[in-house]
Amino acid sequence: MKPKKAVVVLLDSLNRHMLGCYGGEEFLTPNLDRFAARSVKFNNHYTGSLPCMPARHDILVGAMDFLWRPWGSIELWERPITHYLRKMGIPTHLFSDHPHLFEVGGENYHTDFYSWEYTRGHEGDPWKTRADTSWLGTPALPAQGGKRHYDLNRTWFKDELDFPGPKTMKATAEWLAQHGKELDSFMLFVDEFDPHEPFDTPAPWANKYDPDWQDELMIWPPYAVDGVKNGKLSEREGQHIRANYGSKLSMIDHWFGKILDEMDNSNLWDDTLFIVCTDHGHYLGEKDIWGKPRVPQYETMGHTPLMVASPGIEAKEVDALTTNVDIHATLADLFGVDVEYITHGKSLLPLVYGEKTEIRQWAIGGIYGQWVQIQDGTNKYARAPVGSGFPLSMWSNRWSTMPIPTMPSVRLPNPDKRAYLDYMPGSDIPVIRQPFQQGDLLPFWSMNPKIDNHHLYRLDLDPTETENRVGEKLEDNMIELLRVALTEMQAPKEQFERLGIL
Repeated sequence: MKPKKAVVVLLDSLNRHMLGCYGGEEFLTPNLDRFAARSVKFNNHYTGSLPCMPARHDILVGAMDFLWRPWGSIELWERPITHYLRKMGIPTHLFSDHPHLFEVGGENYHTDFYSWEYTRGHEGDPWKTRADTSWLGTPALPAQGGKRHYDLNRTWFKDELDFPGPKTMKATAEWLAQHGKELDSFMLFVDEFDPHEPFDTPAPWANKYDPDWQDELMIWPPYAVDGVKNGKLSEREGQHIRANYGSKLSMIDHWFGKILDEMDNSNLWDDTLFIVCTDHGHYLGEKDIWGKPRVPQYETMGHTPLMVASPGIEAKEVDALTTNVDIHATLADLFGVDVEYITHGKSLLPLVYGEKTEIRQWAIGGIYGQWVQIQDGTNKYARAPVGSGFPLSMWSNRWSTMPIPTMPSVRLPNPDKRAYLDYMPGSDIPVIRQPFQQGDLLPFWSMNPKIDNHHLYRLDLDPTETENRVGEKLEDNMIELLRVALTEMQAPKEQFERLGIL
């Protein structure tokens, strides 16, 4: 019998290879490891739409959108899983400190939750107008920066529990204590922004993995390719930034343990499906890449952790290929939701319960306007745009994308006279289709694609992706698989032309 309760904890920018349960030894993650010890651990889980908000679209809506549009809100022709659960009378609650959920481009992901709580102050959240004049540097230690909204916000943190991550996780544990047993059915979604930058932590976490650092903390990683090689940061600074990610990871792992404690105290493991996932990883010097710059989704970014605990299921590992839209399909399967629009996921429950050994033959992903990536469990192929990178159109009735506070002029322009009405696959709602051309201001993540920069790796033989096999016969096979996948997804015909696979 399927459980009637679900908890989903999304930890942003959670690096799979740094978790103890996935073989990481660099940083301590005892509570994520503790959860893994009772879970089905997925070994071949990959990103789909990227970055942050597109990944949440995959999880909450179940439809990959990176082939049609950039970062944006939920569209008129689709509904999040919470919409259907609300209609069924199943309570849903959101805990989050993720600022992008409450700004242009993410502003309606929370609205179909029955209830929600937003913890203020993380990253670019416009929370405070000025610094706290009584701030003395504790517990938030002096840090380099000074020009971001977070640099004001952090001066108001007087205790570890004032930091958004710990506060969000503590509130989650308290909700489970108050409602976990009281409700017959619910879905609790925890969208926790840690360990995303800024890598800011108080004692005892600050400099936990770099005790010899004497300067102000470096909490903002650069977004750079060949960062050390090109002088964007020194090797020593890179070591420090990586260590600060580890401090943030270990801190949020500690507070994640409070949720596990409450699951234990309330005996919720007996009737609750519990999922731990992420949107993507974060480069911290692998291949001398830093942040989330425009590169193919190497394993650091694209190969992500996924763990699922369910009543009556013993811990095991699953090697089947999975991706983020499968989380949505799993929740729909669990609660008996019949989605009314086209989705792209496959339920994980048959894998969890041992009824199947695989649910998909390929997983596809990418960033709008950039590479389109496909893999079959052994081979990974990232196909770049060819020629000019066009044609490229955007389908949207919301017309919003990620704002850049430090670059206010880089905003998605309004549709112009080239726009016309079209239809999304499976929908009879007219949608604005805006063609772009060379010289247009494109959405931020779509700018400056690397033309003809294709990548092909045999992950079984080359897990660190050092040997690009483009030009081998294998590339023809992967191009054909990509063509099959795009056709099955009813991708825009212009994507085939843009990628040169007509």
